[in-house]
This record gives sequence, structure tokens and C-alpha cells, in this order.
Amino acid sequence: MNQLPFISTSDAIDPLFMFLFGACLVLLLGITVTMVAFVFRYHRSRAPQPTSQTDGNLLLEIVWIVLPTLLVLAMFWYGWKEYLVLRTVPKDALQVTATARMWSWDFSYASGKTSSKLYVPVGKPIRVELVSKDVIHGFFLPAFRVKRDVVPGMSNYAWFVAAKPGSYDLFCSQYCGTQHSAMVTTVEALPEKQFAAWLAQSAEDGAAAKLDGKKLAEEKGCLGCHSLDGSPGVGPSFKGIMGRSEVVVTKGAERTITVDDDYLKRSIIDPPADVVKGFQPIMPTFDDLKKEELEALVGFIKTVK
Repeated sequence: MNQLPFISTSDAIDPLFMFLFGACLVLLLGITVTMVAFVFRYHRSRAPQPTSQTDGNLLLEIVWIVLPTLLVLAMFWYGWKEYLVLRTVPKDALQVTATARMWSWDFSYASGKTSSKLYVPVGKPIRVELVSKDVIHGFFLPAFRVKRDVVPGMSNYAWFVAAKPGSYDLFCSQYCGTQHSAMVTTVEALPEKQFAAWLAQSAEDGAAAKLDGKKLAEEKGCLGCHSLDGSPGVGPSFKGIMGRSEVVVTKGAERTITVDDDYLKRSIIDPPADVVKGFQPIMPTFDDLKKEELEALVGFIKTVK
């Protein structure tokens, strides 16, 4: 039983789904039973010649107009009422920004804390601001009955509340490229004290964790496009890339460059500036990276021999 002082997204959607499912089930059974009964009752062998002389039935016409109209209006009213719950965020909700890019999620908190997983306290409403860095993505939390499009340049949000601790899947519900199926993370619902301890971890601890370049590359989705063993992918392989000569397309013109620190940093922050010939300019920008994160990524790439 819901003990929250507000209606959660699950509490809003589940009864609505059962109402719509029940109405459709009643209609399906009613129409099917009537159809089967008519097949036997009015089979040609039983009534080879038409016997009805009725031109119309006002009562039946009223019934099949009024009843479906009332049913549709009931569906609309019930759906609209619960939709307002999905769009009305309870007071004192925790603010989190979800940044989507091909093909990863990043979550940032008001304190400056960032994570590749969405950590939330149990029992507290969470408002998630949805931001896309490249194409249309979808913020989909099946456990909380939440699904909202994440559109570049458009302000959008979703909210939910985790009623009990656990790990819940978070998917991208819009096809966003070849690695769309790998754009998966989790919502980690923690008891309030445990969440507060996680959120209060020192900035130094957070920075140290992000200096692991390989881990950062995995979190940012880099390894979904760039292999480490030389095999072809959506983007050039990281293997042996440092010092390699590459033909790139810059403002429509081809030129040859030697891969160095500056080129790697520029390619991360502004990927369309110099696109390696033979590859599509689909890499999202990572201009929101902190200086130490950028250095860690470049440092990792340089070690891939």
C-alpha cells in the first residue's frame, strides 16, 4: 500500500492501464461472443431467406452511439487526470540533470556530483531535467512507468519516486544509432542516510575516481565506437593512434595531420572540426568535460598500443 504523501507515477499509471485493459477485454469478449452466436443463430441452413422487414431501430442506434461515446470520454478523462500526475512534480523534489549522448548517460547533481548511474534516495521524489547532446533519445524507466523523449534543444523533464531500495533498469527508448542497445544504465535507490553519504563524498575522491581514463572512456560511451584492438568500428580504433598520420576532412577539405595531444583534445571537445576520412561525423561533443577528465581521457588513449 502506498504510504507516500503524494501519488507516484506507478500509482497513477497502473490503475489506468488496468482500466483500459479491462474495457478492451470486455469489448473483445462481447463482440466475439456476439459474433459466434450470430454465426450459429443466422446460419444459412437455419434461415435460407431473409425474414426481417425492419428498416431501423432507434433504440439500438442510440445505444451504439451513446455507450461508445461515454466510454471514450471516460478513457480520455481518466488518462488526462493521470497524465497531470506525470507532469506535476511534488514539492521538494531532488533536482538531477540527465545528459544523453551516443551512447551513454551522465547524471549531475546540484552539489556538482556526477555519475554514470542515477543514484536516488528512497521515498523522495526526483525531478530529472532531460538534455541531449546530439540526437533524440528516450528516458525510459519501466519500473516507475516513466518514458519521456530527450530532444536536442528542447526543455523536458520527468519525475519519479523509488518506494524501496534496489537497482532499476534505465533504457534509451528511441533508436539513436548503431550502439543504441548498449545505452543502458541503472537507477540505484539507496536508503536516505546511505544516499546522503554517497552525495557527500569529497570532491577529491570524486576527482580521483575520474582520473581512471579507461573507466571514464567506458562511462562516456567512447569504447562503444572506438575499439582497443584495431578492429573497425563507428570511429577510428584507439590502438596505436598516437603519432599516427591520418587524412582528415576540415571544412570540406582534406588534409593530413599527425595525431598528438592537441588533436585528441580537439576531437573530443569539437569532433566535427577534423573528421577522419572514411568515417561519418556523428560523434557527439564532450565540451562539458572538466579539465582533469579531458586529460585523463587523452592519457588513456595514448597508452593504447
